[in-house]
Amino acid sequence: MYAERVSLLAGAVVWRVGPPRGGQGRVLPDGCMDLLWDDGALLVAGPDTRAHLTGDAPGVRAGVRFAPGTAPGLLGVPAHELRDRRVALADLWPATAVRRLAAEAAAARDPADGLEAVALRIAADAPAPDPLLTRLVGALDAGRPVAATADELGLGARQLHRRSLAAFGYGPKTLGRVLRLQRALRLARAGTPFARTAAESGFADQAHLARDVRELTGLPLRDLLAP
Repeated sequence: MYAERVSLLAGAVVWRVGPPRGGQGRVLPDGCMDLLWDDGALLVAGPDTRAHLTGDAPGVRAGVRFAPGTAPGLLGVPAHELRDRRVALADLWPATAVRRLAAEAAAARDPADGLEAVALRIAADAPAPDPLLTRLVGALDAGRPVAATADELGLGARQLHRRSLAAFGYGPKTLGRVLRLQRALRLARAGTPFARTAAESGFADQAHLARDVRELTGLPLRDLLAP
């Protein structure tokens, strides 16, 4: 069973999932990166451009999902280098430091709580998030066009694309598309009819919504919402 809560780390979410009951899990693109606990190992989940299918390994897995654009500053690695990848933290950081953090996480009663403590420790030594990235996410999540957003932020198109790659793992158009998908899913899960969901989340029509959902998640919207 999947459960999540708001983290003590600003903008982050702490989640845990128990042993699967059969089949594969499906992690959908959301513009975020995660610090993962998987059977005692610390991993980093890069930003996804498509659904990531999880395995059926036993045991509890946990994660801290960072707000879009914040993880690269905490981890010291550009997001595009981890796009669509799951990487051991020890491949990015010195092994001794990772072992120390893994031991700290393992000492907690709940791996999710231990992992949150590790994330808070990492954040304490990291620079503050770039407020421009927060404004960029807010504008694109509100459905603002990329060109207008660049003008509002005082950035040229190439500079905006370059900064987006480093912070989010992909350019602003892809980020906007992913955030639009998440807006649509929130509406659809709340019972909003698909045609109205498409209109309110910024799609041209219901057919456009259906195409994007299938391309980004691998499933039709109705199947994706099935319990």
